[in-house]
Amino acid sequence: MPDTTQFTSTDGGGAGVSSLKANAVLQNRYRIMGVIGGGGMGTVYQARDLNFAEVKKYVAVKEMHTLTADAGQRASMLKTFRREANLLAELSHPAIPRIFDTFDLNDRAYIVMEFINGSDLEMLLQKTRDLPVDKVLDWAIELCDALEYLHNQEPDPIVFRDMKPSNVMIDNLGRVRLIDFGIAKTFVGGTSVKHTSIGTEGYSAPEQYTGDVSPQSDLFSLGATLHHILTRKDPRLEPPFSFHERPITQFNPNVHPTFVQIIDRALTTNAKDRYKSCAEMKGALIALRSRSSLPVQAISGVVTGIEHVPTAGAAPIDNATAGTGTDFFQEGAGAIQPKWVFKAEDEIRSSPVAMGDLAFFGAYDYNLWAVNLESGELVWKFPTKGGIASSPVIDATNRLVLFGSDDNTFYAVDYRSGRLSWSHMTKNPIRSTPRVEHGHVFFGSDDAMLYAISVANGRELWKYDATAPIRCRPFVTNELIIFGTEAGEILAVSLSGNFKWRQRAKRGVISSPIVNLKEAMCYIGASDNFLYAIDINNGFPAWTKRTNGPIVSSPVERGNVVYVTSTDGSLWAINAQTGRERWKFTTQKPIVGSPAIKDDLLYFGGTDGYFYCIGVDDGKERWKYKTGKAITSTPYITDNAILIGSLDHHLYAFPLVG
Repeated sequence: MPDTTQFTSTDGGGAGVSSLKANAVLQNRYRIMGVIGGGGMGTVYQARDLNFAEVKKYVAVKEMHTLTADAGQRASMLKTFRREANLLAELSHPAIPRIFDTFDLNDRAYIVMEFINGSDLEMLLQKTRDLPVDKVLDWAIELCDALEYLHNQEPDPIVFRDMKPSNVMIDNLGRVRLIDFGIAKTFVGGTSVKHTSIGTEGYSAPEQYTGDVSPQSDLFSLGATLHHILTRKDPRLEPPFSFHERPITQFNPNVHPTFVQIIDRALTTNAKDRYKSCAEMKGALIALRSRSSLPVQAISGVVTGIEHVPTAGAAPIDNATAGTGTDFFQEGAGAIQPKWVFKAEDEIRSSPVAMGDLAFFGAYDYNLWAVNLESGELVWKFPTKGGIASSPVIDATNRLVLFGSDDNTFYAVDYRSGRLSWSHMTKNPIRSTPRVEHGHVFFGSDDAMLYAISVANGRELWKYDATAPIRCRPFVTNELIIFGTEAGEILAVSLSGNFKWRQRAKRGVISSPIVNLKEAMCYIGASDNFLYAIDINNGFPAWTKRTNGPIVSSPVERGNVVYVTSTDGSLWAINAQTGRERWKFTTQKPIVGSPAIKDDLLYFGGTDGYFYCIGVDDGKERWKYKTGKAITSTPYITDNAILIGSLDHHLYAFPLVG
């Protein structure tokens, strides 16, 4: 975080009434640096926490002010302000600022909370010419997740009631943060209680003006916010509820029609016609992102319409180890149940790995988890500051588990103790799974760099600028490192980081390459629907095979056959020499996870929530097991178990049964 911040003017043209000057100290602890924002009810300052003398820890101090002489009105405003403090203190979500302290001083009330270094969306709209549509889609999913968390509070939901661009911060890690909970209110469902018609004109739902606020009201405001961001048409300056008169594609033709449909549904004037919940809207957005061929590591999968419903002959497992109280069911030709199920705190999008008696996996709860491979019991967890989409890898020589995080950091953690050995910062999130070879770990970052780092001490050997984000896992031979980029390039560089060759696909490459050294052939998929077979000596394609959808997963090869999944919902078996189809196995929804092979069986997960086992030679189903949500990770096979993660927050361990 920079030591200096651009502060708001306090000379009458700023954010409101400011009573504190720079260098003022509150409670002998918080030194005021300057004003960073505010509104009609309060001013927000940046302050330094003097309790941390050795480091510069900054906090946000929110001060309530009132210009009214009415004692009753002041008391009401003070009550609202304190309620915001109490509300925030009870919440724990990555998108919601943490609260550290609250106190009264000189007839004013203060909240001390997490300082968010970033910009709100309204400011970003002013400073930027065009916001990338895929980034807006990511933010929409994060906002749905935050609202879903609020709406699921017990005993009663919390309705934010004031979703708008100025109340959404994007921090310096690119994460969404909700601010200003001053008018958020507990909603008692099923009652006739009327709430005050409060909010921001243009963003508030029609029913909010009559006091009939509900979680669906937040959906409307979110739709209005997204409409504003994508069209740059401020709804406060337009006739009420006239979004249909300003079609998104008229102002921004780059927006996918499905994204438009999702927003339009959120903006329907009748609350019953909107999505039933933020979870449902989030599922629609995630499904769109999956179909749009964004990185498999970033895909949250299709999360709507999947329930734990028993089928004929299915029986619930003993889920005591997972501790969820939820029954899981399977169906298929062979009866199979997990050996154990472990529940994380958020979605598992990346793939697990195992070493000795431990299994490791990352989750979007910001943790790398280590569990006992036999029992599924927790051994340790290592916290980061971002979601983990990068799959971990093991370096047995140095006893390290290595992985990247959305917090822009690559971590090396002792796999026995869970203690940090070293870390390496990049400029953007790391969603590439690393590869350990030759005493070094190789990985890509969204900052467009391919990194070569010493495994032993974390020292950077070199980095190669690929000019576009790298989200695939590189393949390393004795001479080359082969990888793909979001710009659609397939590149080869030497072990010293020098360019060797490039081949261009028509769309981004997220699929990780595999190499047959005997044939000197590399196989890699692309978002242009093609699987490429490339000569690793010169980069020339030997053949290409078109599927009916983007390929974001990584292929596997065995016995002169390449197996690859596609978002067309099929797993393809392709002759490695000719590129001709041998057979394909089709599911009902896109497949973004990569397959794994053991003996004569092939395992993979689908966004339909099923984990499949099929025959390698004939492509016939042996069994399948239904998890709670989509599967985007790749199975990991040990000597006696198959590990797979699901977006239902669970890691499953299945026995090796054909």
